[in-house]
Amino acid sequence: RPEPPAPAMGSVGRCLARGRLRGGPGLCRPLGPRCYGSAPPAPAEQTLVLVKPDAVQRRLVGDVIGRFERRGFKLVAMKLLQADRGLLDQHYQQLRQKPFYPALVAYMTSGPLVAMVWEGHNVVRSTRAMVGDTDSAKAAAGTIRGDLSMHVSRNVVHASDSVETALREIGFWFQRDELVAWESGDRPFT
Repeated sequence: RPEPPAPAMGSVGRCLARGRLRGGPGLCRPLGPRCYGSAPPAPAEQTLVLVKPDAVQRRLVGDVIGRFERRGFKLVAMKLLQADRGLLDQHYQQLRQKPFYPALVAYMTSGPLVAMVWEGHNVVRSTRAMVGDTDSAKAAAGTIRGDLSMHVSRNVVHASDSVETALREIGFWFQRDELVAWESGDRPFT
């Protein structure tokens, strides 16, 4: 006797069914398409984020980190350091001829900063949106600079502006062995 057709199910139902077929209690770690219609399993990008000296002095590091964690990005490197002129000259090479460059270097060497590498799907573009406009007066509410920055010259964070720039900047601030490859337990859900 033929079995009746199975009822139609959504992505959650398919995920639960796959988990049961694999002997699990329900939700699965998908081998193929991910559950809940989340981001495709594409190669993850990486981006550099610097929490600048003014934000470290104002004890905003945890707030910045929390925003990236809540967004679902994975922290793969972080360090607190006092940047020197040589490192900043490499990082800001395209700004070295600008009239404000000496003030920028003085600001960036005025205290410790936190350098981080975040990883995730479309992380460079998403980070730029999260950070907001360089000028705090123009940065939208809800962005890091819109909520926390007080002046264009004290704008809390730096974020890489492209995948290519991120790769170059990460190389200035971190050695390859300082980037930690780890599997996030919430990957199926982020």
